[in-house]
Amino acid sequence: MQNNPDTTLVTPTAAIANATHGGRAKCLQRLTRLDLPVPRTVALSFDTVHRIAQGQLPDMTALLAQFPDGALLCVRPSSEDPDWGGPGAVLNIGMNDARFETLSKTLGRDAARAIYTRFVQSYAINVARLDPDMFDDVVGEGREGLVASLRAYEAETEEPFPMDPAVQLSGVLQSMARAWEGTSARLLRQAKGAPADAGLGLVVQQMIFGLGNGQSGSGVLQLVDSATGLPQITGRYLSQSQGRDALEGDAAALFLTHDPRGPSLEELAPEAFAELKRHAALMRQRLREEMQVEFALENGSVHILDGVRVARSSRATVRIAVRLADEGIISHEEALMRVPPRTLTELLHRQVDPRAPRDVIGSGIAASPGAATGRIVFSSTEAQASASRGEPCILVRRETSPEDIRGMHAAQAVLTERGGITSHAAVIGRGIGLPCVVGASNMRFNLLKKQIIAKDGRILSDGDIITVDGSRGQVLVGAPDMQEAAQDDAFQRLMEWAYDACDIGIRANADTPADAQTARNFNAQGIGLCRTEHMFFEPGRLTVMREMIFAETGEDRRAVLERLLPMQREDFTQLFRIMEGKPVCIRLFDPPLHEFLPADRAGQRALAEALNLPLSDVTRRIEAMSEYNPMLGLRGVRLGVTVPEIYEMQARAIFEATIDASADGDPVVPEIMIPLVSARREVELIKASVDAVAAAVRVERDSDFNFRLGVMVETPRAALRAAEIAPHCAFLSFGTNDLTQMTYGLSRDDAGRFMSDYVQQGVFPEDPFHSLDTDGVGELLTLGATRGRAAQPGITLSICGEHGGNPESIAFCRDAGFDYVSCSPFRVPVARLAAAQLAIANKIG
Repeated sequence: MQNNPDTTLVTPTAAIANATHGGRAKCLQRLTRLDLPVPRTVALSFDTVHRIAQGQLPDMTALLAQFPDGALLCVRPSSEDPDWGGPGAVLNIGMNDARFETLSKTLGRDAARAIYTRFVQSYAINVARLDPDMFDDVVGEGREGLVASLRAYEAETEEPFPMDPAVQLSGVLQSMARAWEGTSARLLRQAKGAPADAGLGLVVQQMIFGLGNGQSGSGVLQLVDSATGLPQITGRYLSQSQGRDALEGDAAALFLTHDPRGPSLEELAPEAFAELKRHAALMRQRLREEMQVEFALENGSVHILDGVRVARSSRATVRIAVRLADEGIISHEEALMRVPPRTLTELLHRQVDPRAPRDVIGSGIAASPGAATGRIVFSSTEAQASASRGEPCILVRRETSPEDIRGMHAAQAVLTERGGITSHAAVIGRGIGLPCVVGASNMRFNLLKKQIIAKDGRILSDGDIITVDGSRGQVLVGAPDMQEAAQDDAFQRLMEWAYDACDIGIRANADTPADAQTARNFNAQGIGLCRTEHMFFEPGRLTVMREMIFAETGEDRRAVLERLLPMQREDFTQLFRIMEGKPVCIRLFDPPLHEFLPADRAGQRALAEALNLPLSDVTRRIEAMSEYNPMLGLRGVRLGVTVPEIYEMQARAIFEATIDASADGDPVVPEIMIPLVSARREVELIKASVDAVAAAVRVERDSDFNFRLGVMVETPRAALRAAEIAPHCAFLSFGTNDLTQMTYGLSRDDAGRFMSDYVQQGVFPEDPFHSLDTDGVGELLTLGATRGRAAQPGITLSICGEHGGNPESIAFCRDAGFDYVSCSPFRVPVARLAAAQLAIANKIG
């Protein structure tokens, strides 16, 4: 029978494509090319189904003529991507009184009644759109069940059940086509990433009954475990069943292989089981994918009804791709392309077990992935005390500040009432791999009573056990089961292949030796941002820092900073040694000095005692240093210009550490970065000061060394005036956190309060602190890069904001010709895989 313009018989040479007929139709064609026992199938294209939705049916007589007389049919959806879903399958189309009598003679009356009853109810629900509840009183599938179903249909529709197969098939096709184009279905699939105009194909397939005499039934089989990705035959089989009945949780379903818990298909039908395994192995080899085989047995004969890509967890995704590549079924590059970068996040961090029940008590912004359980504490001091007792804790704060660093290191996770994706808690959490939920504004934080009050009125107090899920942005009551991180051999091999494929550098933001070691373990190509201010919040250093702030003259400040110098030198020496000669970019001191001073009365009294000053002098000095908008005040390079002693000490510490680390290891070439620059003269002043310190250290230590000086471009003016600034620099590193903040005029700590509303209403396509704004902020990056390179052709370009680990941002940086991106250590694998995929796609394209 020849195809007509509306329908296509699935044959090895038929004109069927994923983009015109959908994935299921294309897969069935591939199975026929492998000479597998696939029932006769006809495919309807996207265009045909769209016309059906508008009431233009194909020639039903011609369509039915493609199948043997009296054959029962099923219709299944065939979308371009199976994840987009589609209407449910309808089985046994063509069943009527006459066909019932015929089947009763071949299958037996019980089996025939079961088929007929199933079809009547399915047709009523899916085509006539009747309430499923109307069949609740229908008992059994025998004669009474069939009669009751037919009567219920007639009573509800006020017309007899249709007996004409053409009418039945027309109704099914129209129902499925219209369901796909309905508003709710469109919104659901768009939420899964489908385009608004995504098409649906349909496949009409001859039924294999799975009922009757002999070994008959249906089931699914796959050769790999969906959770682990390890080789294992899994699936279910149910005797005397159709479609995917075996997966509906029926207690009578059989195991596939020998199992001590019950009978198996391997025992009952060994020949059919062996044939199924051969078919599955052939599909895996020739379709180059782990496939789930949907099959039916009819009197012991095997029929392959469909093949779908095996559902898989994140760890299974990696293992499957690597194993297929190791066996030569796919290339290393294709294996890389098959792993979505963000799935790696789940492998790098502990997660709540997907099967565990969730008692969600609050939610916020998923700021740092992973999950952890512990007792609530409300201060960094309590967190440190809890850690010293070996008790896991969750640090709860209204918002964190740099002085909370030690408490964050002691806690298992952090929960804050305020903040956004680039707030302090979020950035530090991602840097040290600490689960974090910020901006949990649907919960009330009462820090005086040490309580959290949930939206539903439940109260959590100090010491109560909660779980913070930083991957989903949820707060759970209690301790659900967890799934451990999985950086196994397959993960390591995938990362090796990604490293080889990358054409842009991937560095890590690392502030401590532990951060640097994590970066090294993930094979980062250096440190792209070391924020030195975090080093000053150690208890032994904080008092010295405060002494320096209270010093009256430059000489007094230098004297105090002499005590910090060996500590800073040791910090940098450790970083250099851990990175083993790889570049380390150190940002000079950035935050406003007031962050190091106590805000509460008790802290101010303790400081007065430590400094042997009257309390009034301390409070007066703190008030004098207060600023209306400290993040735009005396910080960064402005401190370096007005209080030069800090940068002088840091430069000396860097150079002395360079000499010490180079003496027993690979030569170190440190990179010194000046923060918050907005004018050329700022760079000239700091450069002169740093050069003078370098010259002095060379003479004092009788040792030579090299270093690179650059600028952190985080003000719009620095990007616009890059041509003036670049000749004085070896590199320009764009700090996209502050650059986004200043470009938009948004506080990154407060934007979380309204950002979801802005995104939902289309003001911003995405949170610009989460995904780089390639139009506005991106234009500043492009301008800065172009003007900087024009003035200094060999200058190194990078971004070191949190956007550095975002796959879309990496694509922008590659296109703009940047040399590297830098991100939190735990995002290095994600960034590397994204960069590798971009390079592979560029090569293919």
